[in-house]
Amino acid sequence: MLEAFVHLVAAFPYAIGTGLLVAIVCAVFGVFVILKRVVFIGITLAEMAACGIAGALLAGLPPITGALALTLAAVAILALPFESRRIPRDAFMGVLFVAASSLSVLLISRSGLGLHEVKALLYGDLILASPSDLRAIAALLVPALAALLLFLRPILYAFLDREAATVLGVKPARWEMLFFLLLGLVVATASKVAGALLVFCYLVVPATVALVLARRIQTVLILATVVSAVFTLVGLAVSFAADLPTNQTICTAGCALAVTAWLIRGLGRK
Repeated sequence: MLEAFVHLVAAFPYAIGTGLLVAIVCAVFGVFVILKRVVFIGITLAEMAACGIAGALLAGLPPITGALALTLAAVAILALPFESRRIPRDAFMGVLFVAASSLSVLLISRSGLGLHEVKALLYGDLILASPSDLRAIAALLVPALAALLLFLRPILYAFLDREAATVLGVKPARWEMLFFLLLGLVVATASKVAGALLVFCYLVVPATVALVLARRIQTVLILATVVSAVFTLVGLAVSFAADLPTNQTICTAGCALAVTAWLIRGLGRK
């Protein structure tokens, strides 16, 4: 395994850099996604990004432009306060997910691309990350993460206790909108390289493991980033050594780590 990892670093350094950056940033955002109990929003926004990519290709525009436009439009809808509405947020997310999933295939079928190109463009392949991919992702994801950490306290208050936040002078709706806009930016950018499945994995699995093993929010955030980085490197090394699909191998490694964490937690309670 060590030899395979050494060869991987030499052959695909940009895949490692891009994977680690996407994994760490998505893991931090994923903690808040789970705390807000909107887990399904990750895969919904990822599919919206894929649909935007398909539309941009058909229109002859840069893929990232379509991904950002459609994802941020979906965020503007999903960030509205649904607590007082008859139809819950999950129902709207379900409709958007189905519409984006089907429409992306219909759009890309009109582009004349082959099946391999379609899969690479819509679902990503981390091992193919290029220097330009790494630069573009860093230019958007690093500022998004910095903004989240800068406004960590008010966003956390808005997510955990809206009434207490209001009493303290924090406006929950404003901070929730900021978070969802940043999340949309992260998902749209990461989906171009990592694909919908891997982005959803990064949003859910590391945060779940961290919340199982820790309670303090600072510890949870640090642990989530460590977990995401570990199973990203393990998945990349295994996929390279065994010639397996990269994204799916990373997801499998993450799920295996999550199961291990649950078992450790269960044994610790006994």
